[in-house]
Amino acid sequence: MDYSQFEPKTPQNILDWAIKQFGTRVALASSFGLEDMVLIDMASKLSGSLTVFTLDTGRLHEETYLTMDQTRSHYGIAIHSYFPDTEEVQRLEREKGFYSFRESLENRKECCGIRKVEPLSRALSSLEAWITGIRRDQNVTRTDVPKVAEDKDHPPLIKINPLADWSLEQVQDYIEKNKVPVNPLHKQNYPSIGCAPCTRPIEEGEDIRAGRWWWENPEHKECGIHRTP
Repeated sequence: MDYSQFEPKTPQNILDWAIKQFGTRVALASSFGLEDMVLIDMASKLSGSLTVFTLDTGRLHEETYLTMDQTRSHYGIAIHSYFPDTEEVQRLEREKGFYSFRESLENRKECCGIRKVEPLSRALSSLEAWITGIRRDQNVTRTDVPKVAEDKDHPPLIKINPLADWSLEQVQDYIEKNKVPVNPLHKQNYPSIGCAPCTRPIEEGEDIRAGRWWWENPEHKECGIHRTP
């Protein structure tokens, strides 16, 4: 299939196609950030249902858990949580401590691999396609993200990014107009929210992903879930 045909289509068009094309074999990977909440709201207004799953790393903000619960209630949906392997987390913390991810890029990728990448592989194992809320203007690692493409990191899955060409202003405008519930941390200068020890509020004029792994260079700011094209 020529997936470039989806580039001019709206997020709603793409979500509708995905739900009809894959049914229960497609799911939205959600960290309950602004973009994911927009997609959940859009999907709630389409025919058919969309499975939502999340990677619970064990180190999320309390506000994120509250947002998950609010989302369940507001949209009447189940949220499928995937946790890291207990033995791997125990081994990491016993051998390297609780903040080894701040010591080197390799250590940080090891932590992300245990807490996010491996659970994601389990979450995707029964799917044919998955949906994310990544956008091209979020970071230098995402500028070439297509709306629909074969996922080279998880073949033969199809990766779907309906909001790839949206701006932050479009996301915020949709949220305001549709009264979409959002993580309260966003109002405290957290435009991008991950694990609590790896996320800080940003300063005025900083890039929207500056608060993620702030001790690293911008080109390294991916956990391994979304690879650099």
